[in-house]
Amino acid sequence: MFRNLTLRVRLALLVGGTVLPLIVFAGVLIVSDYNDDRRNADDRVLQVSRGIRQALDREMQGIVGGLVVLANSRALAADDFEGFRISADAFVRLFPGHPAISIGDEAGDQLFNSSVPAGAPLPPRTPRVERDSVFRTGKPTFSPVFIGSVTKMPIVTVSVPVLRNGNALYDVSFNPPLEVFQHILEQQRPSEEWTMSIFDQQGRNIARLPNPERTIGQSASPQLLDRLFSATEAPFPTVSREGVELITVISRSDSTGWIAVSGIAKSTLTAPALTNLVIALSIGGLLLLIGLGFALRMASQIARGEALHQLLINELNHRVKNTLATVQSVAAQTFRGASDTEARQKFNSRLVGLGSAHDLLSASEWKGADIREALAAVIAPFQSAGGRIAMTGPPLQIDARTVTMLAMVIQELATNAAKYGALSNPEGRVAIDWEKTGGNAEPRVALRWVERSGPPVKEPQRSGFGSGLIQQGVAAQLGGRAKLTFKPEGLVCELDFPLR
Repeated sequence: MFRNLTLRVRLALLVGGTVLPLIVFAGVLIVSDYNDDRRNADDRVLQVSRGIRQALDREMQGIVGGLVVLANSRALAADDFEGFRISADAFVRLFPGHPAISIGDEAGDQLFNSSVPAGAPLPPRTPRVERDSVFRTGKPTFSPVFIGSVTKMPIVTVSVPVLRNGNALYDVSFNPPLEVFQHILEQQRPSEEWTMSIFDQQGRNIARLPNPERTIGQSASPQLLDRLFSATEAPFPTVSREGVELITVISRSDSTGWIAVSGIAKSTLTAPALTNLVIALSIGGLLLLIGLGFALRMASQIARGEALHQLLINELNHRVKNTLATVQSVAAQTFRGASDTEARQKFNSRLVGLGSAHDLLSASEWKGADIREALAAVIAPFQSAGGRIAMTGPPLQIDARTVTMLAMVIQELATNAAKYGALSNPEGRVAIDWEKTGGNAEPRVALRWVERSGPPVKEPQRSGFGSGLIQQGVAAQLGGRAKLTFKPEGLVCELDFPLR
């Protein structure tokens, strides 16, 4: 598949195969860092939510402690509500704004309210479930957000019982200023990217950052409201009322029933990751373009070099052919006065075999050739329409020296077969077969030339030039062995040489 690709495409693939994995690796690192930041952010949001809840619990414990002291005061034990006013006023002055302390009985009548002057009529108390719980359980309670009967503003109430003989006779209720809860959020807020709230038992806002003035007393968004009463302390995604995507964690107070919620904007995590990713892609793309530019320029230079190289090869081929033609002409002039026609024919035949090998090697730029192609080029002039020379063997790549020597040997065998052997009559046949031997460590080639159905063969009285060329040439040029066997049914030549 890759052999059909141009040099430019190959170099471009090389550059892409080098740069693109680096870009992908950088992207993987950025994503990994983002995941680590996300896990750290989840832990951070959880710690902030817990911090809000713990600060809220501490504040409420202080308020409950102060109310218990007031509930056990001597004035209240003597039902001296005006004497109780002095202690109540001292307590409420500890808080900003104008909070109030009220006292009521189990019937729901209001007996005292620090925000109402002495002697003024007291408004009726709004029935509340958590106030009934004070008389039923004798324990402090914490109300949801509601509209106060005196202030007409959103408030929450902390109530403790006034015990007589183990039973709750009155309840002392205090309306902590919502600024107290807002101050807790301001102290716990790490930065402006955070959205934080304190919700009551029904999912309404007691305090919130940002935009508290528009959200106090309102219910949480539907998406968050579903999670307030089902989620544990695990991060989950939400969208704030301002439309900001958040990573949110809730933490519920067991003592008050109120819920602390905090969330960090996802953009604080995704924006740096996206910035780093864009930078990595930009740098990687720039490097890719620079690499491709160099690759295309190098491909152009190499292409010009290859064109010049091919021009020189073609010129060399032309000159060698002219040289062979000259040698052939000189040989003809040399043998012109001689009577040995057979010598001239053998000389010409050997030059033709050498020329066939040269043509084949020139086509492959002297890089070698497949053994079948090398043999086919030499035997082509001797091959008849009926295919009298058969070749059998696996594909084997041989080098230029082996191609040259093997061409001369086969040319010699084919010429002799055409004159005296199997190719000298119509019935004769020649079989050429080869195989790879010696294993992968030291591979060798075993080649056999077998003639049959030709004239009877007799071993010559003396060894001629052809036999010497075959036996000595294979040994000297290839480092192999050649064996000629003159069987009556036909000549057998066995070659064994290293595969290289």
